[in-house]
Amino acid sequence: MTLIETLASVRPGSALAEAMGKRAEILRLSEAAHDAVLLPRDPGGLSHGLRAALAARMARHNRSPALTSHYDTLVARADEPATALLAEPDTNVADPRTAEIVRHADRLTVAPRDATRAHVEALRQVGVTDADIVRLAELAAFVNYQVRVLAGLRLLGEMR
Repeated sequence: MTLIETLASVRPGSALAEAMGKRAEILRLSEAAHDAVLLPRDPGGLSHGLRAALAARMARHNRSPALTSHYDTLVARADEPATALLAEPDTNVADPRTAEIVRHADRLTVAPRDATRAHVEALRQVGVTDADIVRLAELAAFVNYQVRVLAGLRLLGEMR
């Protein structure tokens, strides 16, 4: 079973499981994207723990308990106490670089249309590289994709 099937509580043999079986390639690609975005060999300037904490934070913003739990597990495994606190949306951040990363992650999750070139420039001004800005955008896009897929699967599961 893939992560999405597990988090959506898809019952083996159910109509939903059968329908998802026809989309096995999409599920496989989603699993690969998860690993690439959250656990890359070279995390650049966004450590695995920071990525997991931001993902958990995004899941909380989206009120996705299953996804939050999954990412909280990754936060714990990363064993980065300094970044683990960022999983909670109300956490205050003193470090300017981390604070700007968190602000941008929140913006991309809660109000993505509000993101501007000036926000990207603010990330650059605190030392976030262009590659890490892209990595952050990929993380936000992926977690928000997961949230929407899980919500859709829950609705489909309820209809049957």
